[in-house]
Amino acid sequence: MIKGEFKLAKLSVMVFETPYGREKAYTALRFALTALNDGHEVTMILIQDGVFVAKKNQGPAEYPNTLEYLKTSIEEGLKVIVCGVCCQARGVVKEDLIDEVEIVGMHEIVNACVNSDNTITF
Repeated sequence: MIKGEFKLAKLSVMVFETPYGREKAYTALRFALTALNDGHEVTMILIQDGVFVAKKNQGPAEYPNTLEYLKTSIEEGLKVIVCGVCCQARGVVKEDLIDEVEIVGMHEIVNACVNSDNTITF
């Protein structure tokens, strides 16, 4: 392999935390967008409090708007799946989330990770 070249990969990025208060969701989105721009295939898995990353109508005053990063990443090819059990436990329904995400069960989450070259957690 020539210096500067890299193997394209299929990645799963799992986000466990809320979009605001800490920087993990923001960092996960920056990571995913960079990977997409480098030509990698990326599936983001929103699980536990990470389901709030895809919530509509976010308007933070003091933080970068993670929803805008999410939408930009989706435009670049990001696939986003959201844990249905986690949504239900938090009172989140499909209508609360942006249209581009899919609510799934644990089997689909496991499948996304199994079919990835790497799974990264935030």
